[in-house]
Amino acid sequence: MLLQSVMRLSNREFARTLGLSFGTVMKWRRHGAELVPLPGTQQILDSALRDRCTDEEREAFYVRLAPTVPAQVATPDPSGALPAPCIVISHKFMPAYAGERLAAAFGAGRDQRPGPGGLEQRTLSVEHPTAEVATVHSYACGVAVVHLEEHHRLETLTDLAVWRYRSYLTDRAWAGRQLATLLPGHGPGACEPHYVLSAYELRDHAWDDTGRETALQLLTTPSVLVNREDPNNVVPLSPGTEAEKFTAGWQHPEAIPFSGGASSSLGFAGWSGVAYHPHAEESALTMANIVALELDAQALWALSSHILAMVEAGQDPVMPGDFGWRYLRGAYSRLTAARPVETAQHRAMREAILATSELPDRLRSAQDALRDSSP
Repeated sequence: MLLQSVMRLSNREFARTLGLSFGTVMKWRRHGAELVPLPGTQQILDSALRDRCTDEEREAFYVRLAPTVPAQVATPDPSGALPAPCIVISHKFMPAYAGERLAAAFGAGRDQRPGPGGLEQRTLSVEHPTAEVATVHSYACGVAVVHLEEHHRLETLTDLAVWRYRSYLTDRAWAGRQLATLLPGHGPGACEPHYVLSAYELRDHAWDDTGRETALQLLTTPSVLVNREDPNNVVPLSPGTEAEKFTAGWQHPEAIPFSGGASSSLGFAGWSGVAYHPHAEESALTMANIVALELDAQALWALSSHILAMVEAGQDPVMPGDFGWRYLRGAYSRLTAARPVETAQHRAMREAILATSELPDRLRSAQDALRDSSP
């Protein structure tokens, strides 16, 4: 946090200056020099030092940096901590805004208990080629979230990373076809989800505590294990990449940890997803808690994105009366307010996921846009 210190900025001011989330800056402060920024993050920091600092601030930065630069950096020995077989349960969430077109599917669905956001929803089961569970969650506000649960026994996490990015393209197209059958008068592609978000539960494994944490960090952002230059042909990086990550104890610089204690559970939330492992299931969160939050979070992300897209297109955002700014205000309050019966680890999980998704800020912006356009 040397750069922040010489710029004399608060945590929020520093995050705003860099264009990063407040949660990212707080993660840096917790872990300090232990974290190694990703290349993209390092570029942001370099640009801030070059373009946003005065000459005096840059001079102070280099003077204070000099004593901290190590004389020699050892090359990691990848033979010390190799990947190990494990079982991972994958959850994919694919949201799409359909508006009033979703009314028929909503009416045909099974009643579902509202999640943490308190959003009225119903579900329909659908068939998927490989998923153990495939469900369309239809929300009364006009959003559909397709949820897939798939089980994998893996020899390496790189295998999962390759599968993840290769399957994203086909799963989005599949989800679009499923939604098209639920939307009268609309063909395939009319409501294809724009993105896929993943959450992973690490089950059986042979890692020690350090290896387990590295595995969860890699599951949070598996992109560091693959080459994604060609989205249609994602391939592994060099054969030793994953072993080197385990040996070095790789950490995702923007992931936020949530834990129920060393003997209970450990998880990480990042921009691209969540990874979680319950050590002691009797005292840990269930994966169902995380899935319920992500379903509502992704539904609200899709809804707020639709509203903000109208604003960016120069239109006054208009929503049905039941789903105006008060609807978003209620969802925001339910998601962000602590509950008396909420455990500490549940609160930590909720705060980590909301911080990395930046959903609260997005909901506030959409809420303000709807309020401003109200007669």
